[in-house]
Amino acid sequence: MNGAAALIRTLVDSGVDVCFANPGTSEMHFVAALDDVTSMRGILCLFEGVATGAADGYARVTGRPAATLLHLGPGLGNGLANLHNARRAHSPVVNIVGDHATYHHRLDAPLESDIESLARPVSGWYRASTRADDVAQDAADAVAAAFGPPGRVATLVLPADVSWSETTTGPAPPARRALPALVDPATVDEIARALSSGGPSILVLGGAATSERGLRAASRVANTIGARLLGETFPARLERGAGRPELQRIGYYGQPGLEPGDRRVVLVDAHRPVAFFAYPDQAGDFVPEACEVHVLADGRHDAVAALESLAEAVGAKEDDYSVAPARRPDRPTGALNAVSLADAVGALLPEGAVVVDEANTAGVLLPAATAGAPPHVWLTLTGGAIGQGMPSATGAAIGAPDAKVVNLQADGSAMYTFQSLWTQAREGLDVTTVVLANRSYAILNLELARVGASGADRAARMLELTPPDIDFVSLAAGLGVPASRAMTADELVDRLEEAFATRGPKLIEAVLPPGLG
Repeated sequence: MNGAAALIRTLVDSGVDVCFANPGTSEMHFVAALDDVTSMRGILCLFEGVATGAADGYARVTGRPAATLLHLGPGLGNGLANLHNARRAHSPVVNIVGDHATYHHRLDAPLESDIESLARPVSGWYRASTRADDVAQDAADAVAAAFGPPGRVATLVLPADVSWSETTTGPAPPARRALPALVDPATVDEIARALSSGGPSILVLGGAATSERGLRAASRVANTIGARLLGETFPARLERGAGRPELQRIGYYGQPGLEPGDRRVVLVDAHRPVAFFAYPDQAGDFVPEACEVHVLADGRHDAVAALESLAEAVGAKEDDYSVAPARRPDRPTGALNAVSLADAVGALLPEGAVVVDEANTAGVLLPAATAGAPPHVWLTLTGGAIGQGMPSATGAAIGAPDAKVVNLQADGSAMYTFQSLWTQAREGLDVTTVVLANRSYAILNLELARVGASGADRAARMLELTPPDIDFVSLAAGLGVPASRAMTADELVDRLEEAFATRGPKLIEAVLPPGLG
C-alpha cells in the first residue's frame, strides 16, 4: 500500500468520506487510490475556490469535515478566500495540498512556492508529511485537529514521493478528539448576578448558540431577566422559522444592534460586535463605552450547555421561551424588486430547506420575509469574502441530500465561483440558485459615500455590471444547469414553484431594478 492509499483509508476511518478536488500532477497517486478506497467520494470542482467553499458548506450542515485536494501553493492560493470564510465560521475542513517530491524542491521548478506561508493564515493546524510511514498518522491528527473544538481548517501537505512510496505501517486508527469544555459554574453564576442586577442587557449569540436548542435556552434567559437577543451579523448556521425562537441579527452598519444605554453585553460563542471597516469620524466598536462585556462561552466551550446553565441560574422556567409564529407573505404580483423578491421567497420556501445567503445588498429584506416560514437553516457569508454562496450551496447539497438547498446569490459575487454549477450538474445536486441581478456592486455605492469619497461618472462605471449585461441563463445552460429568467414578481413565483416541485439543479435569474432598487 502506498502513502496515498494509507492516507485516504485513514481519512475514511476517521469520518472524512467526501473530498472536493481540483488535482494536478503531484496528486495523481491520491486520485488513483480513489479506485481502491471506494468509500471516499471524490467530487471534481473546476476551481479551487469552489472546492474550499464546498467543504465549508458541507461542514456547516453536517458538523464534520470534508477533505479538499489542492495542487501545490498556487492551487491553495486560489482557494484561500473561502478558507478564510471557513475559518471565521469555525468549520472543520481538512486540506490535502499536494507538493513536489521532497528531493525536487532544490531544483526550484516553476510551481515551487512557500506553501506554509500561504496556509498558516487560514489554518488552525498545519503539517507537512515527510515519509510514507508517517502520512497516515498525520492524516488522523489532521482530522482530530479539524474537529477542534472549535472547528478548524487543518492543512496537511502531501509531497508526491510520500504519496507514491510504499508504507510499512498502513492506515492509522482515528486520533482522539477533544470534547467541548464545560463553562466554569462560577462564570455562569457571575454573569447571572450581573444580568439580574437591572438595566438593559444584551445576549449576542453565534456559533453553536444559534441552534434551536441554544436559541430556546437564550430566549428563556431573555424572557426571565428582560434582556434582548441579538445574533452575529453573519452567523455560520442559524436554525430559524416558525416554532423556533426568532433571532434578530446585528445590522451590517450596527443597527439594529446595541444602544447607548445598554449596560452589559454577554457574548455566547460570538465575536465582539464591531464594524466591518473603519469610517472617518465613526466608532469601529459597536459596544457602548460604558457597557460591561461578559464572555459566557467561546468556541472551545459547550455554548448550549452554558446557556441552559445560565437559564437555570436566573430562575427561568423550562418552557418560557418565545417562538416565531407561522406566517408567510402573500405571493407577490406586479413589479419585481427587493420587496417582492423577498416576499416570493418567504411565501414559498420549503420546510427543511437549507438557505445559503449571499444575496448581499439586494437581499436585505429576506430575513424578515422568511422569519415565519417553515423551519429551515440559514447559512451566511461569515468572513465577508464574496464568492462563497454557490460553492457553499454545492457542499451543503452533498451533506444534506434530502434537503432543498436554496442559494440566494448576488450577481456580482456569483461571477467569482460560477463554476460551482458544473459540479452541481455533474453530481445531480438539488440546488435552486436565485441570482439577484441588479447589475451592480450595489453595496459599494453605499461604501463610496460612507468612507467620505465622492465620485461621478468614472467612479459609477467602476461599480456597475453593465454594459454588457451578464446573461446568467445562457451561462448556466452552458454548464449543464436548466435556467430561466424572471422579469416580474408573478414570473418569479412561477419559477420558484417549478424549481421547488422537482429535484436537481436549477437557476433563476431574477432581474431587479439597478443598484439598490
